[in-house]
Amino acid sequence: MSIKDKKILVTGGCGYVGSVLVNKLLKKNAHVVVYDTQWFGNYLEKNNKLEFIRDDIRNIDKYNLAKFDKIVHLANIANDPGVELNPSLSWEVNVLASHQIMDKINNSSVDQIVYASSGSVYGVKEEENVTEELSLVPISIYNKTKMVSEKVLMSFKDKFKVHCIRPATVCGISPRMRLDVSVNMLTFQALKNKVMTIHGGQQVRPNIHISDLTNAIIHFLENQNIESGVYNAGFENLSILDIAKRVNEKVKSEIKILPVNDIRSYRLNSDKLLNTGFKKEKSVNNAIDEIVKNFNDGKLVEKDSYYTVKWMKHLKI
Repeated sequence: MSIKDKKILVTGGCGYVGSVLVNKLLKKNAHVVVYDTQWFGNYLEKNNKLEFIRDDIRNIDKYNLAKFDKIVHLANIANDPGVELNPSLSWEVNVLASHQIMDKINNSSVDQIVYASSGSVYGVKEEENVTEELSLVPISIYNKTKMVSEKVLMSFKDKFKVHCIRPATVCGISPRMRLDVSVNMLTFQALKNKVMTIHGGQQVRPNIHISDLTNAIIHFLENQNIESGVYNAGFENLSILDIAKRVNEKVKSEIKILPVNDIRSYRLNSDKLLNTGFKKEKSVNNAIDEIVKNFNDGKLVEKDSYYTVKWMKHLKI
């Protein structure tokens, strides 16, 4: 199904994932409204099919959401360290706002919502193949907010299509860059300092290229007939040390290994997503190459706002 001329609301559309997604939606001639606080800036270029609502997601009750065809819900306080700065704020943004959105669009013309959850909701699993059928045992507050938000959204699946994507750790270049996620962070450390610092290194993390994640979101938008539910999105389960070694193949640097108390490993199996017809196109190696090229071309320049916790502290959030 074409999304041309569809009115799509993207919450968190100025963020790391949102900035890439919005540009792709515009190329498909969708009409996009971005709802974002713009705490981390706005790197989206003007477009006659792009509008902005600059506001806190907790104020979404003020707006008419019934005019949209579809919603992509990305707005959240990201990752464990960011959430732990202000747990109350994180419950309000990550969970309460999700409930407000669903209440607003209930019995409206909105026919689909795609939600970016997290692959970390499973907690630590011994199984090599962590599929959607396994139990959720979230460990951190961030993991718990994502699990509860999923349950809120899925409670409306009889009213319209609800697709919850559980992404792995995202990597790759975005207009609104992040340098505090593993692949991006290690690559930038190697480029800037010629030293990568890792803690432990044997911990396994699932990874997904930002292009594949945004393509997966569009895949659901264009294939609304796919059954409502949760879908893992991660294609490379790699140890942190393996990621560092891949970076070292591109940027010769020292790998400095420090002790660590947190030896948790996370894996994802994404066969369910692939069985819907989705095709993975990029890899961790592609992300490393992109970061190296952008750095060498002078397009990737470090900013405090590329680090979630550092910038939230700066903004006193």
